[in-house]
Formats: sequence, structure tokens, C-alpha cells
Amino acid sequence: MRLAYPLAFLRIVRHRDAIGADLAPDEAVTLDAPDAPLRAALAAAVTGDHAPARELLATTRTHAQWERRDAYVNRLARTALHHDGWLESWIQEAPADPDAILVVADFQLQQAWRIRTDAGAEDVERDRFQAFFALLEDAVPVIGAAAELNPADPVPWRIALAHARGIQAPREVFDAYLAEARARDPHHSGCHQQALQYLCAKWYGSHEEMFRYAERVAASAPPGSKLHALPLRAALEYRLSVQDEPHHVQDEPHTHEPHEPHRHDPYGPETEAALTRALGLSDSYPAGEPEAAGFRNELALLLIMADRPAEALDMFRAIGVHATEFPWARLGDPRAEFLEARSDVRLDLAAQIPSFGRPPEPPATGTDAPDWAELAPRAVAIVPAPPAEVAQAALLCGFSLRTAPAGEGSSYVEVVPEAVRSRRTGLLPEEPLTAAAETFTTGESWPALVLHRAPGRSSVTALHQGRSHATHTWHTESPTPDHAEVRATAQSLADLYRRDDPRPLAHILRSTGDPAGHQEALVTALGLPPVPPGFGGETQVLGELPGARVLARRGILAGMRDTMSTGNGGHPPEPRPPRTPLWLLVRTLVLLILTQAAAFAWWSPQIGRLRACVLSGAALYAAASLTGALRRRRRPPA
Repeated sequence: MRLAYPLAFLRIVRHRDAIGADLAPDEAVTLDAPDAPLRAALAAAVTGDHAPARELLATTRTHAQWERRDAYVNRLARTALHHDGWLESWIQEAPADPDAILVVADFQLQQAWRIRTDAGAEDVERDRFQAFFALLEDAVPVIGAAAELNPADPVPWRIALAHARGIQAPREVFDAYLAEARARDPHHSGCHQQALQYLCAKWYGSHEEMFRYAERVAASAPPGSKLHALPLRAALEYRLSVQDEPHHVQDEPHTHEPHEPHRHDPYGPETEAALTRALGLSDSYPAGEPEAAGFRNELALLLIMADRPAEALDMFRAIGVHATEFPWARLGDPRAEFLEARSDVRLDLAAQIPSFGRPPEPPATGTDAPDWAELAPRAVAIVPAPPAEVAQAALLCGFSLRTAPAGEGSSYVEVVPEAVRSRRTGLLPEEPLTAAAETFTTGESWPALVLHRAPGRSSVTALHQGRSHATHTWHTESPTPDHAEVRATAQSLADLYRRDDPRPLAHILRSTGDPAGHQEALVTALGLPPVPPGFGGETQVLGELPGARVLARRGILAGMRDTMSTGNGGHPPEPRPPRTPLWLLVRTLVLLILTQAAAFAWWSPQIGRLRACVLSGAALYAAASLTGALRRRRRPPA
């Protein structure tokens, strides 16, 4: 094995947690998270109430908020793919409502593409193609009605452009639709993105035509418009297509002269220009801005492809928690691909830092920088064991925990945030409480049920003997889950919690529309104490409960010592309180004196080796006590 590989691994272990420590926690990252008004409309729609959606779209139409209207329509139509009763009742109640007709038009288009799938034409079955074209034909009068009912609206023409691509419409039809869209809003990003898809090489254009169109649109866009990122979309489309079919690059002629830095990539100059323009656009938006999340996610992926990990890390900082389905869905599961790409960037940068070097300081953020930890899902575990027993099992978990009694013989557990994480926990891929539960359930007869809750999303994970036995997530707008999968999860939970009949559990797992309510119902059905009051609001909810105690994080040696010394089942003693500033000052002066004395003793032959060893040992002891005291000062108070 080459020496470089183990050295790189050691550098990664040493520096990985410091690189990107200011990034949003993995558990806080959401995919295409809706804003508050849309979230309320989606939640109501799943329950069959279309009134909030009707009011939401009416507002966007009245105020000509076409970009926002487009995003809302697209998301409502996606929800209708799994819960369409609200849309049907809306149409029956108001058959000429331009907002309802617009959602139906987008719904029919998405339904057609869902049947066709995203596979290449050669991989789509004949019957799927037949159903696809039949649904597109049915959508024609609906799209026309949406355009007629609200003539100023460009969104029906965005749908028409996507429809034209699906039915293989000739160029003159595409040009006519694009002209209609631009007449209503010349800078509507949704329409231009659909036009870009039509003009790309995998559909009816070429790389050359796609780049020229994107650059022309960006050049005419007003300052701050997201259309300045359209060349970035073209560059990313090009790079992804090259990955899928590398021969495209060699086969297609290009008019540019050879350029030394881009000899291997005929569209290197265009890609570089698109990156520069998009980076400038990103700088004009604040960090964590949801409006910029779309092109920032594209920018992060293209920077990774361009082997610019430091800039990609900065872009992930700017993205914050707002992952988007595109472009990560092109690579696999979008959220998982986003998190994996972010982790790979951190590892890449950590491997480049010398073993005893210092990681670069993260860029300074203003006082209005988002607090990503506040956006993370709230987490609490319910354990059918007394707090003292849980605390004894959790001594080596690597996290500071708070335990509280939860009725007779049971406990609540939550993680206490720390300013500095241990190096061990920095390498764990799981969410902190789940990772801790994996440790404190190992070797125990009792399981742990970890609950997570965020707006529109709740989940449960059951762990036993250090591994996950069952997990389930409820989303406000998610479809009813697969019956076989739910039945298997219900059976695992029933076995773990000794429930005779798993069918009530399966019924709760298959429920939709009220994630928090379904989570609480499952906890009750498993015979566990109720969810603690306030869960889902404040970051920590156990501090006010009677008997709550903090189990401060131990090092490995301290944890082993406490494990062996508290076998009577009592709560392990808390570590010593932090030392005073005066104590730290005195110990620092003592350390400096002993270090100089030891150095002089080894240098001078008159003092002797025995005394030099004693002085060196005293200096090491002073250094160890000072280091331990500084670490205790960083820990949260009990």
C-alpha cells in the first residue's frame, strides 16, 4: 500500500470535523421545503380542504407574482398525484376557476411524465409510451383553458412548453409557445428553463444551441434575476450528458478555436463563464436564502465536477438546509446525494491539510447569519428503563445527554448541544441522538424509540442491541406507503415491544396528513409513556421535567472508570466543575516554568538524566491537568 493513503486517512481523521463545522447539521437539511403559506395549503389539501390552496393562488394572480405562482402550482400539482380528492372537489365547486384549471393542467402533465419515467426513450416500454401520449392529448384543452381564463399569466405557457417537448412538437410550435410566454413575462425563469430543455442535445437541439440560448437570455436579464444562472443550468446539463454519453463531446462540431486550458473540453470556456456569472449572482443573495437555493445547488454540483472543493464548500455554506431535488435526483436519491456530496467535499479538503497543520478558518458571518441548529428536527428518545440505568449504559456514547423520568420504570432522553464536539462523534454519520442510542442500547435488554419532529415531517426509529430494527417517516404530502413495507415495519415494532397484534400499528403507519398526530398515536399503541410536553417546539424540552439530570460527555477512559465504579445502579457522578480563571493562570505559569526547567535540564550535563526525567514528567502532568480543565470549561453545565 502506498504511504500516501494511510497518511491521507490520518489527515482526514484529524481534520474532518473542523472542515465545514459551520455547515448546517445533516438532520436539518430538507428537500424542497415549502414556505409557511404553501405548507399550510399542502397540509389542508391532504385532508381534502382546497380553500387554502385557492386563496394562495388567487393572491399570486391578483398581485402578478408569476414566479411564486409557478412554484406553488407545481408543488400543488405534485401533491395531487397522491391526494387528488381536494382538486376534484375544487373543480366541481368552481369549474371555471383559472387557478384550479391551472393546477389541473400541471397535474395532468406531471401524471403523464410520471408514467413515462425519466428513462431514455429506448428504455421506456411501449405501453407506457402509449399512456404517456394519451394523457398529453387529454391535457391540450385544459392547458388552453388555463391560458384563456387568465391571459396575462405566463405559467400556462411554461406548461405548454413542457407539453411541446413531450409530444415532440416541431420547432415552429415551440417558437410560437415561447413567444407567447415572453410576451407575458420576458424574464420568467420557468419558461426559459423549459425552453432550455427543449433545445438541449438529448431532446431536439444541441449543446451549441443550448449554450447560445442561455447566454442570450442571461445577457438581457435584469440585475439580480435568477436568469443569470441559466448558463449554469446549460453547463450542468452538458456535463451530466457527457457523463452519461461521453461520445457526444467528440461527435458534435464546435465553432470555438482550441483553447489550451480547455483542450479536453470543447465547452470549457462556456462552463467557466457560467460558473463565474453564477458565483456573482450567489454573492448578491444572503446565506440560506430559499429563493437562491435552486441555482446554488446546481452551482455546488458543478464546482465539484470542476474539482473546486473549497468553493463548493462555501456554496454548501450558502445553501444551508435548502437542498433541492434538481440536480441531485439525476444522481440518485436527492437528499442522500446532497449529503454525500457535502461530506465528500469535506473529506477532500481535510485530506489536503498537513497532519499537524491548522484547518482554514471558516468565513466570518454576520450577526444575522441563520442558526442552522435551530432548524434541525427536534429529537427525543423514549426508553423503557429507569434514568439511572440509561445513564449507566450511555457513559461511552460520546454525547452529553439529559435524562428525565417518564413514568414508572421509563425515561426520556435528549442530546445536550455542545460548542465543541468530540472527535469520535464528529465521525459518526447518524443524527446525534440516534448515534447515542446505538451505543446505550448495546448489550441491554431494553430498546429505545427515537422520535424526530419538524414542520410537516415526523419519524420514529426503534433501536435494540445497537442497531436499527424499524424506522418510519410521515410527511404531510407523502403518498400512502407501500403495504408490504408497512406490514414488515409494524411486525418489527410489535416484536420489539411485545404487542400481540401488529395490525393497529400498521394502520397508524399507513396514515397520512398529520405527521405529529400519527407519531403520538404510534407511541401510545406501543404502550410507551406519552410524548413529552412541548416536543417539536424548543430545542430541548426535558430540562423543566422533575428529576431531569445531565449526563456530561466522558472521554473513553473516564467513561470506563465511571462504568466500573457505579455498578450499584446509581446515576454516575458528574465530572468536576470547571476550574476558576485564577487556577488556570497559575497552572499556565507553572507549566511554562517546568517546561523551561526540563529543557534546560536535558541541555545541561551537570543536572543529570534522573532530574531531567522528573522535571519532564512534572511538565507533562501540568500540561495534562491544564488540558483537562480547559475541556471541562467547554462542556455545558449540569
